[in-house]
Amino acid sequence: MSESTARPFTRVVFNRLIHSIIALALILCNQAQAVEEAPDALVKRLSQEVIEVIKSDPLVQAGDRARVHQVVENKLLPNFDFTRMSALAMGKNWRSANPDQKQRIEIEFRTLLVHTYSGALTQYRDEVLQYKPLRAKPNATEVIVKTLVMKPGRTPIQIDYSMEKTPQGWKAYDVIVGGVSLVTNYREEFNAQIQSGGIEGLITALMEKNKGKTVK
Repeated sequence: MSESTARPFTRVVFNRLIHSIIALALILCNQAQAVEEAPDALVKRLSQEVIEVIKSDPLVQAGDRARVHQVVENKLLPNFDFTRMSALAMGKNWRSANPDQKQRIEIEFRTLLVHTYSGALTQYRDEVLQYKPLRAKPNATEVIVKTLVMKPGRTPIQIDYSMEKTPQGWKAYDVIVGGVSLVTNYREEFNAQIQSGGIEGLITALMEKNKGKTVK
């Protein structure tokens, strides 16, 4: 997300997202098991595993962006629904994009989120996660997993994960941090880019942004 054009999400909520992004990893790691487990059980089971990677990997601790990038690619991304996330971020403009443009937007949006989460992961410290009871019907195909991120001396931050059950397992398609939706926030920026340069202008802007964030 562009720091120059972003709304308060970047300056306030994104900083909170940095301290809580590890929680997102808890629900996005194992597709096969996700089919059998309730999403809240999956969150709780994977939490210590992911936290242990962050605490024990010396390259992650040293802030090695390439290594963190690899961790994000391997543990987080397989269970994101990037097509749905891209469509939500584009809003009504998604219908105006042709198949090739949709594919390119999805690729660039995915890359943008990789950089975002890689930066966030390096700043995880000693947050503690609490889980709220899952309120969903047994046969539900969409749920919201609610957690609280606790840190001594700070107000707890509520992080909600919108998830859907697919043939490949549970996938996340939105993260709501303190009541602010990640994909909705991107929608405002994407709409502004499209208004000024069309869909191709948005794709070019995303490509340039990602090029500037390339891990060395």
